[in-house]
Amino acid sequence: MTVNDIAAPPLLAQLVSKHQAQWLDFDSIDTWLAEQQGDHVLLFAGDPVRFPEALDVAVVLPELQKASATTGRSFALAVAVPDCAEELAKKFGSQRWPTLMFFRDGHYVTTLSGMHDWTDYLALVTQALAAPTSRAPTIGIPLVSSTAGSTCH
Repeated sequence: MTVNDIAAPPLLAQLVSKHQAQWLDFDSIDTWLAEQQGDHVLLFAGDPVRFPEALDVAVVLPELQKASATTGRSFALAVAVPDCAEELAKKFGSQRWPTLMFFRDGHYVTTLSGMHDWTDYLALVTQALAAPTSRAPTIGIPLVSSTAGSTCH
C-alpha cells in the first residue's frame, strides 16, 4: 500500500511518506507480525474529528522515536489504515483512541492510549519498550460465570 492508496489525514500519511512507517490493515497485519524483528509501534489514530488528539500523537510519534533511539531503544513505526482501524484494534483488545500499540519480535507488549505531556510520554515509552511481551487483552479463554447453569446456590 502506498500513501496515495489510503484515504487518511495528511499527518497520518506523512508518517508513512516521511518517517518510513508502514500502513497496516487486515490483509497485512499477520505478515507484518511474522516478519518483525525488534520493537515496533502501531498507531491506531481513529477519526480525527472525534479524537482530535490523534493528530497530536501523529506529530509527537516521530519525536518519541528519535528520543528512544538516542537511549538505545529504537522502534519502527506502523499506522493502522483509517478505514479498518477500529476493527483491527479490536483484534488486540484496544478500545481507546488514539492508541500506540507496542510489539516486539511480532509479539504484543502493551498499549499507551491518549495524548500525554512530553515528559510523561518519554517515561511511558521507555517503560513500554522495557516491558516483557504478553498476551493481547482479547486472547485467551472466555470468561464464564461459575454459577451459570448450576442449581447450587
